[in-house]
This record gives sequence, C-alpha cells and structure tokens, in this order.
Amino acid sequence: MIFLDDFIIRAALAGIGVAFAAAPLGCFVVWRRMAYFGDATAHASILGVALALTFDVSIFSGVLVTALLMASTISTLSGRGYAMDTLLGVMAHSALALGLVAVSFLQGVRVDLMAYLFGDILAVSRGDLAVIWSGAAMVLGLMWWRWSSLLIATLNPELAQASGVNPRREQLVLTLALALVVAVAIKVVGVLLIAAMLLIPAATARAFSSTPERMAVLAICIGCASVVGGIYVSFGADTPTGPTIVSTGTALFAAASIVALIGRSLRRQG
Repeated sequence: MIFLDDFIIRAALAGIGVAFAAAPLGCFVVWRRMAYFGDATAHASILGVALALTFDVSIFSGVLVTALLMASTISTLSGRGYAMDTLLGVMAHSALALGLVAVSFLQGVRVDLMAYLFGDILAVSRGDLAVIWSGAAMVLGLMWWRWSSLLIATLNPELAQASGVNPRREQLVLTLALALVVAVAIKVVGVLLIAAMLLIPAATARAFSSTPERMAVLAICIGCASVVGGIYVSFGADTPTGPTIVSTGTALFAAASIVALIGRSLRRQG
C-alpha cells in the first residue's frame, strides 16, 4: 500500500487507532473515577520496556504484561488497609522510578527514554500500525461484548450482583482493556500522556451526551479530531507531536466546557 509510505498518514492512522481504543474505555474511567488508576498502569509500562529489552522480547509484550500485573495488583490491594489514592500514588511513582532505574542498568542498549515518556508518533512503522489496530480491535470487541454488563456494574454493583453480573469480573475486564490500551498507545503518546488520551475525549463528550452509548461514540470522534488536529498543528508549528495532540484535545475540552456553560445559563434564563 503506497499511501502508507507517507509518515504523516501512518501517524494519523496510529493516533486514530489509539483514539478508537482509548475513548470508550475512557468513558468507564470517567464514570468510575479511575483517572489515577490509568496513570499508575501507564507509569508501570516503563518497567515493561526495560524488562522487554533485558529479555529480548517485543516492547508490546513487555508493556502488556507489566501493565496487567500493575492493574491486577492495585485491584487486589484496594480496600485492604490503604486508601485508593494513597495506594495509586505509591504504586505509580514506584513503578516509574523502578523502570527508570532498570533502564539505567541495561548494557549495550540505547534507549530513547523521551520517545517512551512522550511518544514518537512520527516514527510509527507499518508493523506498529498492525499492532495498534489489532490491539484497538481487541479492545473494541471486548467493550462491545461486555458493554451492558460493564455499564450495570458501573452504575450499581448491588443491582449488577442481583442480575447475575459479577462486578469483580467486570473490573478485571476493564483492567485487561486498560493494559491493552497502554501497550498500544505507548508508541503514540508515551507513558506520561496515555491517561490524557483516555480522559480528555470522554470528559469533553460528557457535557453533550444524553446516553452512555452517545458519549462513547462522541468521545471517539473527539479523540480522532484531537489526533488529526494535533498532527496538523505540530507539522505547521514544528512542535512535539504527542504533546500537541493532547494540547489540541485540551483546547476542545475548554471550548466544549464554555459552550456547555453558556447553554446551561441560557436554559436557566429561559
């Protein structure tokens, strides 16, 4: 496919793939107030990069396994003597520090830490595209399959239990999906900005959504607009692409918040 020879097209396709995976999952992160959970899982992925390079396996596998372990550990330890925000703060910063220390021990391997911390979307290859879109398809499939159960477990765990839905099992499904998103997004926006791709499109869509499904679809559209707009601005202004994508999403969030505020004010007056 000749059009994939253009690095801008590959970057846009990679970012859109991440937006498709992250946006619907981000809605659950917003509804369940799991923002720091996403951060902790993402920070652990630097340790996954170090382990992958040490054992000479793919970065995707190392990040996926580490993110899964981190998310499972947090889920297991929560509610057992520590407040959730304390536990997440300790785990997130410890995992990031351990990962950076582990990277410093690697001998004979050059590691571009900036690329993993902030992403390097313009260096995405055709192989990376296949990994990103395969991961996105798996996350979307998982969300489609478990949507009703996830929704009821999020809204009312007691009602979910009475309906035969196990809230803990649905939490594990979210954990798996989150680990997948972190693994596919690390190349695009990096460890420090993955949570932004989860949260900002979903938070922007919330003000204009009357149903959960509408919010998920709108979040995907906003995520894609952030990616395309961010790449365009980055190319024109010669700025770092990953952070510019997140900044574009933030601008959309600010604009949406102002519009929603004006709308509420007009309704009160009317």
